Amino acid sequence: MGRYIIRRILWGIAMLFIVSAVVFFIFYVLPSADPAVLRAGRNAGPQQIAQIRHSLGLDKPIWQQYLIYVRQVFLHFDFGYSYQYNVPVRQLIFSRLPATIWLTVGAVIIWLALGLTVGIISAVRRRSIVDRASMTTSLAFISAPVFWLGLVSLYLFADDIGQFPIFPGQGSFASASTVFQKAGAMILPWCVLAAATSAVYARYMRASMIDTMGEDYIRTARAKGLPERTVIRRHAVRSAITPIVTLLGLDVGILLAGNAILTETVFNIPGVGRLLYNAINVSDLTTIQGITLFGAFFIVFFNLIVDIGYAYLDPRVRYT
Repeated sequence: MGRYIIRRILWGIAMLFIVSAVVFFIFYVLPSADPAVLRAGRNAGPQQIAQIRHSLGLDKPIWQQYLIYVRQVFLHFDFGYSYQYNVPVRQLIFSRLPATIWLTVGAVIIWLALGLTVGIISAVRRRSIVDRASMTTSLAFISAPVFWLGLVSLYLFADDIGQFPIFPGQGSFASASTVFQKAGAMILPWCVLAAATSAVYARYMRASMIDTMGEDYIRTARAKGLPERTVIRRHAVRSAITPIVTLLGLDVGILLAGNAILTETVFNIPGVGRLLYNAINVSDLTTIQGITLFGAFFIVFFNLIVDIGYAYLDPRVRYT
């Protein structure tokens, strides 16, 4: 088990270096907006731009720029300064990360509870009315765009513009001061973000459960006279949930990396996704590449956690 973990850690570190090389190539080598010009502003003269180019190291050979870039990112955790806010990108990301964590944790709890429950029930009652209704509903939520679900939920339930003003509306999370107020402000974003994802998990769990229920050890457990509830909970669910663990790790890492950009934008949540959206609008390249690398770290980290959990659930993985 220890060797397996070490291999996965080394592979994760290698992936981070590969991602850093790709990001550097995109932002520094490919034709794009000049970072020195963006940093200097519209009214800067050639001399000022040249000074900024020298301070950023953009007048050096590409390979030297990459070595400086790697040293700053991996040794000092320095992503540079934001062109828009003129503050360290690391500071910007850390200031927005709590809101994204709030959004991610709540949505994960909802989509796991709802998606796994619906998937298990649909698999146990396969081809029943409950199964057909739940899978049809799941397909509808998967097909619905997140921004559309967000706008509809605000129109129906927001306390400022909603037809049924029940929950706090757009921008309420930023003005909330207590934990309960923040949780209340996140109810609609949680539900919107979890809607499509829980539908995906329900379909995955149903398919995995159906495959598992046909295995020999399930038939053996039934032949021994075990109650059906025990067979499902202790044998079928544990085996069927293993692929879901992989999916969960990827989804959590991607959301923390700023992939909740649509949800955060619709509900005006000051998270990493909203920061990325604003950076793209103003061509803040330093912030964009910083969020990209920060997101890569989260994805690699949660992939590592998933691999370890997968090896625990399925010991055969440790030797492959």
